[in-house]
Amino acid sequence: MSQRPNIIFIITDQQRFDTIAALGFPFMETPNMDRLVNEGVTFTNCFITAASCAPARASLFTGYYPHTTGILKNADLWRRSWIEQLAKSGYRCINIGKMHSYPYDTPLGFHERYVVENKDRYLEERFYFDEWDKAIRIRGHVKQQRELYRQRDDYRDALGAFDWNLPEDLHSDMFVGEMACWWLESKPITEPLFMEIGFPGPHPPYDPIPRYAESYLKKELPLLPVSQQELDQQPEPFKILRQHNQEVDHDSVVLELNPTEQQRHRQRAYYLANVTMIDEKIGKILQTLETRGYLENSVVIFTSDHGDCLTDHGHSQKWTMYDTITKMPLVVWSPGRFAQGKTIDGLCQQMDIGPAILEMAQAEVPQGLEAKSLLPAIESKPWSPRDFVYAEQAQDGILTGTQFMTMIRSTDWKLVHFLDEPWGQLFDLKNDPNEVDNLWDQPDHLEKKRELLANLREWRIRSGYQTSNWSAPWR
Repeated sequence: MSQRPNIIFIITDQQRFDTIAALGFPFMETPNMDRLVNEGVTFTNCFITAASCAPARASLFTGYYPHTTGILKNADLWRRSWIEQLAKSGYRCINIGKMHSYPYDTPLGFHERYVVENKDRYLEERFYFDEWDKAIRIRGHVKQQRELYRQRDDYRDALGAFDWNLPEDLHSDMFVGEMACWWLESKPITEPLFMEIGFPGPHPPYDPIPRYAESYLKKELPLLPVSQQELDQQPEPFKILRQHNQEVDHDSVVLELNPTEQQRHRQRAYYLANVTMIDEKIGKILQTLETRGYLENSVVIFTSDHGDCLTDHGHSQKWTMYDTITKMPLVVWSPGRFAQGKTIDGLCQQMDIGPAILEMAQAEVPQGLEAKSLLPAIESKPWSPRDFVYAEQAQDGILTGTQFMTMIRSTDWKLVHFLDEPWGQLFDLKNDPNEVDNLWDQPDHLEKKRELLANLREWRIRSGYQTSNWSAPWR
C-alpha cells in the first residue's frame, strides 16, 4: 500500500501480559483484544525499560533507555518525543487520555491533547485539573479517590478494590474510550492520523463498574502462591518496599502483608473486570474507525506501560522487576497489510515499536536511537531478536530502599542488580518461570551471576558512549 496509514496507538496503564484470552488465558473476557491478537502480529516476549509509568513511557516515545533520557522516575521532566517526527512528516497527531509526560500538558509533538491522567493523583501536580476532572465537576459529582475511600471501614482490607458508584460514562476508561470515538466521529481526517489513546486503567484504584466484576468474582482465578521462603530470599530493598506499601496507601491501595485468598481473589477479579471494560471500548473504537471508513487504511497497535504484581510475590503494583511487571503485550493489527494470527517469540524492548511506527509512516527516523525497529518482524522479513533486554528504576517516593535498580534478562536467565549494595536477584527462568527461587547467593550459580553482571556493565558503558552526543536534547 502506497498511502500512508492511519496509526492508532492504544496503551493501557498497568495491564499484565496474562490478561488477554487469546494469549492463553481463558479466564479472561476480552473479545476485542482477542481479535487484535487473532488477526494481527503479537510479540510474546516484549519487555519495558522501567518499572514505573513515566520512565517506561518516555523510553517508548523517545527510543532511548531511561539512563539516557534522564527520565528515571515519575515526575522527571519529559518534554520531547518522536511524535514530533510524525508531525513534521505531515501526520495529524492527537492524544486522548494518558501519556504521563511531565508537565502533564507538554505538547510532545501532538497537535491536540485531551489529557486524562492518573485516577488518584497525590504526587506530581496533585491538583492538575484534566479533562476527566472537568467532566465530573460539570456533572456535579466528586471524583472517587483516596479522600473518600479512606472513610470506608474496609479501606485497609480492600487491597484497592472498590465499586465505581458514579454514572458509568464518567468512569475514566469509559470517558477516554468515548472521547476517542467522539473525535473520530466529529473531526474529518484530511491528513494521515496518529492517535494515541491512553486508558488510565486497569491501574488502581481497581474500580470497575460492578456489573463487569460479577462473572470474575464467580471464577477460579490463578493466584501465584507466596511462601515465606520466597519472601525471605528477596533482597532488602524489596522487603522495605513491602513494608512501605503496607504503611502508605499509594493509589488507594494498602498492601496487606498476609492477605487471605478471598482478599486476593476479589482484588484480582476487580482488576480483570477493568480490563474487560477497556476491551469493550476498544471494540467501539474499531467499529467507529470502520464506520468512518478509516479502518481499511489503519494500523492499530496495542500495548501497556507495565504490569502489576497484585500480591503475587507478596508485592503491590510495580517497582519490582518480575516478569509480571516487565513483560508486556504488544500487538500490531492491520489485516491485508501484515500477517494475521502471527506470534513472534524473540526478545524485544517495547521501545522498539517506535522506529517501526516512523518507518510505517515514512517519517524520518532519528539517527542513533537505542530502539531497534520491529518492522521487519511485523512484515515477516528477516529480523534478529535481542539477546538481552534491560530495565531500570531509580529511587522514588515508593521504592525507597535503593538508589538505583537494573535488570538484565535473556531467554533463560534474569539478574536484578542494586547499586552499591550486596544483594540482588538471579532467576533460572527455564526451571523457575515464576521467579520464586532467588539464586543470587548460591555458589553453584556464581559464574552465571558474573557473566550477567559483566554484560550489564558493558551495556551501560556502551550506551553511555553511543548516546553521548544526543541524550541531552531529549530532556
